[in-house]
Amino acid sequence: MRRLNRKKTLNLMKELDAFPKVPESYVETSASGGTVSLIAFTTIAFLTIMEFMVYRDTWMKYEYEVDKDFTSKLRINIDITVAMRCQYVGADVLDLAETMVASADGLIYEPVPFELTPQQKELQRMLQLIQSRLQEEHSLQDVIFKSAFKSASTALPPREDNSLQSPDACRIHGHLYVNKVAGNFHITVGKAIPHPRGHAHLAALVSHESYNFSHRIDHLSFGELIPGIINPLDGTEKIASDHNQMFQYFITVVPTKLHTYKISAETHQFSVTERERVINHAAGSHGVSGIFMKYDISSLMVTVTEEHMPFWQFLVRLCGIIGGIFSTTGILHGFGRFVAEIIFCRFRLGSYKSTSVPLPDGHTSNHLPLITDNSTH
Repeated sequence: MRRLNRKKTLNLMKELDAFPKVPESYVETSASGGTVSLIAFTTIAFLTIMEFMVYRDTWMKYEYEVDKDFTSKLRINIDITVAMRCQYVGADVLDLAETMVASADGLIYEPVPFELTPQQKELQRMLQLIQSRLQEEHSLQDVIFKSAFKSASTALPPREDNSLQSPDACRIHGHLYVNKVAGNFHITVGKAIPHPRGHAHLAALVSHESYNFSHRIDHLSFGELIPGIINPLDGTEKIASDHNQMFQYFITVVPTKLHTYKISAETHQFSVTERERVINHAAGSHGVSGIFMKYDISSLMVTVTEEHMPFWQFLVRLCGIIGGIFSTTGILHGFGRFVAEIIFCRFRLGSYKSTSVPLPDGHTSNHLPLITDNSTH
């Protein structure tokens, strides 16, 4: 009884076989089929390698939402060198809430030579080249996000000691914590002092001939400091053409959450537009000489997430490639053989011409003559 049940089960499974086996004696091979098979296997191997490269790669996904965090502080990371002595310049922040942030809270004034060393110039040229490429190819920003903490630091290398070169500039670097509202970070002549109606700078003791707001922005970022991230103003250098000159940067800051396979951080991206003009009250160009960075906070927050193709999706795409190529090449090969057989059959029929064979009753036959053994000799 058990053997009978096993036999019935085995016969049932054979009937459900969706892959019937053809005996090898019934299989006919051809040179054209072998050529098509070779092309199909080569195509499958090439597309499989390409698909594996796509599977290994990652991409950045951008999501947007309203920024609901309005109570935290905003960190500003600064590294700017101005071509004036440190005792002549002052830096501070004044926001829309009329809150003044003194420079002593986190900024350091360091006397340095304005001229860069050859090693520093090389890094600055590299940053300027990257900035120009980023303006043309925005997709490179994804590469920068993915390479955070893996690439070299964007900070200038330490200056080589040179006692012959006297410090003629002031490097202002450090960080500040400000309110998360629009504000104005500026560097101008004289140290800042508090004032009941705002603030003022002690600029009366500095002569106009000593004004020189040529500057170099080695680094400017908002939020958490992430090594390897290149910001829009990194590597910027401006040379003043006049003593009384104003440089303005209008910055829009966008809160950003960055989640990659290497890091997870909360930082800020920003876009910037620039303007510079000479202060000439007689010509109607009013203002104060200096460097002014007016920033505004966007109400939207961007979440940047690095994503990877799931393994099951890679297998599905791979099966689709293999099955699709086999099916397509089989159809094309069958269609090609069908067309070739039609063409060859026409040539064969055209090679035989119909002949008239007289019959004993006086009629003629237009049928093709039979080929006999006697006719072949």
